[in-house]
Amino acid sequence: MINIVEVAETNRMIDAAKLDVRTITMGISLLDCISDNLDTLCENIYRKITTKAKDLVKVGCDIEREFGVPVVNKRISVTPIALVGASACKSSEDFVRIIKVLDRCCKELGVNFLGGYSAIVAKGMTPAEEMLIRSLPQALSESDLVCASINVGSTKTGINMDAVRLCGEMVKATAQATAENDSLGCAKLVILCNAPDDNPFMAGAFHGVTEPDCVIHVGVSGPGVMARALEQARGADFETLAETIKKTAFKITRTGQLVAQEASARLGVPFGIIDLSLAPTAAVGDSVGEVLEVMGLDQVGAPGTTAALAMLNDQVKKGGIMACSSVGGLSGAFIPVSEDKHMIDAAAAGCLTIEKLEAMTCVCSVGLDMIAIPGETSAATIAGIIADEAAIGMVNQKTTAVRVIPVIGKTVGEVAEFGGLLGYAPIIPVNQTSCQDFVSRKGRIPAPIHSFKN
Repeated sequence: MINIVEVAETNRMIDAAKLDVRTITMGISLLDCISDNLDTLCENIYRKITTKAKDLVKVGCDIEREFGVPVVNKRISVTPIALVGASACKSSEDFVRIIKVLDRCCKELGVNFLGGYSAIVAKGMTPAEEMLIRSLPQALSESDLVCASINVGSTKTGINMDAVRLCGEMVKATAQATAENDSLGCAKLVILCNAPDDNPFMAGAFHGVTEPDCVIHVGVSGPGVMARALEQARGADFETLAETIKKTAFKITRTGQLVAQEASARLGVPFGIIDLSLAPTAAVGDSVGEVLEVMGLDQVGAPGTTAALAMLNDQVKKGGIMACSSVGGLSGAFIPVSEDKHMIDAAAAGCLTIEKLEAMTCVCSVGLDMIAIPGETSAATIAGIIADEAAIGMVNQKTTAVRVIPVIGKTVGEVAEFGGLLGYAPIIPVNQTSCQDFVSRKGRIPAPIHSFKN
């Protein structure tokens, strides 16, 4: 049960600094739904999701109302659909049938998003996985609440460049398929390296095969709380700054732990992990960029930004890990441009470039996220961006990702509107020098060596 004394301490942060639990995500295994008949598979998927998650939204709303802790999103993640549909799906159109079932489940249950229209292809693609990837433009244009993710590399396997090249093509095709909505389909598609099995955040969430049949994960937030706390440490030394971040992260994460315990008990579902990431929104006062600026930068993107972010990310983990029984997911500080007011402003001013964002991804969660780029950007250039980011993840043994939106019909200086938590973003320039010959090579970039020591 939630300790109301502990929660009372956070109420001041909720009222003054936009503290919230960003998501309660129920992970559901669909492995027992597998059938070689597509109609049977779709029926099994619908029945299991709507049965397991029937009370998810109600419980989330009840906790929010009873304890005064905002629970912004109630979400579901499922087993990667490329695995689930491998026996029944004979074409990309068959996979589109499945995403429509998933979308129907979301709407009937009232959840905000469902993740898991996914394929894990770090070492190679099965025919089913390739079909799912090729289905993405149609699937994401004909569904509203389902998110897709493709894992194209890992530290142990290297980077599957055949999948990278195909994903670049599908990102561009998805942008064209949803051009009337500022290429919104790409906001529901993320390409990952070292994807975790237990991530509660979209668009990269899926329920890994190592997970139990059903589980509850919680993702916290709180950049506004962190910024208010750091206001009190202006001009202090780095040791004081670090201590302030740790203490604040502890309080933020503790709230998530308590909400997770309560949700687990009420739903009768095991508790999984807390993802203790700082997750921003486009609302004023809820920005990771603001946190970095309070740390001493005139504007996020200035020299020193990567160092400040590295310190923030590390101290958030150090403080948060003591506040909960199990940490997982991505856990760090997110830097999605369209979802962060201060990053939006910095990108519009030219202070925050895609090259600086790439440098920042070396030290944070997760990657190049929610970045609007010119619609004329080629599929090969997008594949090159994906390869660069996957290489950072592979070499540094961390999760990285790319969620870029080539906004069809718009160019640098214009603004793309995505709505809701997805926010809006200025279109920023991308180096258009061709990498076509590089990304056209077939095969894999080999895994890096980690055991050679002198």
